[in-house]
Amino acid sequence: MPDLGAENTFEQCVSEMALAGYEGCEIGNKYPQDVETLKKALALRNLRICNCWFSTFLISKPYEETEKEFIKKVEFLKAMGAKVIGVSEQSYSVQGQMNTPVFGHKHIMDQDEWKLLCDGLNKLGRVAKERGIDLTFHHHMGTVVQTESEVDYMMEHTDPEYFSLLFDSGHFAYCGVDPVKMVKRYADRIKHVHLKDIRPEVVEKVKRENLSFLQGVREGAFTVPGDGCVDFDSIFKVLEDTGYKGYMLVEAEQDPAKANPLEYAIKARKFIKEHAGI
Repeated sequence: MPDLGAENTFEQCVSEMALAGYEGCEIGNKYPQDVETLKKALALRNLRICNCWFSTFLISKPYEETEKEFIKKVEFLKAMGAKVIGVSEQSYSVQGQMNTPVFGHKHIMDQDEWKLLCDGLNKLGRVAKERGIDLTFHHHMGTVVQTESEVDYMMEHTDPEYFSLLFDSGHFAYCGVDPVKMVKRYADRIKHVHLKDIRPEVVEKVKRENLSFLQGVREGAFTVPGDGCVDFDSIFKVLEDTGYKGYMLVEAEQDPAKANPLEYAIKARKFIKEHAGI
């Protein structure tokens, strides 16, 4: 939804991240695609790139098509000094469909599709590792890997040497899965973390009114850590106790006209300092 925050420039976004006390960021659609331009802009603000979203289409397109684009993104991230890439299977995804309800309309994979996905992810993970990058998988509302059982199946049928989990507290909570349970279950395979909270009353509205994922974002289903219902104290404790090494990235996914980005970025940074000690 490029109209959300269209008035905010790339320079404003990264400047406010630095002002709020963050050390790194992911790559958004406003970001320069030239390595040197992006490096200079971030160096001025003492920021680093830690990850970037990559859409895979392993169950609906030939593997080679995904791999070709994947290598380009991996090389870009490597040049930026990142250590991980976050992939999400977007075949048949409803997350970007404005008028498709996010609950009850997701694609359910059959065994052939599961094999294509897991084999493809293992291959992509090997390709990434050969270039010094770890593949992490982003489970996501409206996609083929959303629920607890889907995440469990994927983790069971992928190779830990080449495949890790991108743990997103908000997406687990959104679909009714306890994020604390999942972070405990897969702590040893988590290599990137998205800290996101939800407003449960808005999620209930999304269910009740059959709203789409994007409509839910506009309504304020997501918010920053400490502003919703997720038990972040327990999540922080598990990550600390298991020796997690990597980024914890704050995500808000809110309408900036309703929730001022700088205000919420500062609120989240304060919460993390107070509750995680970092």
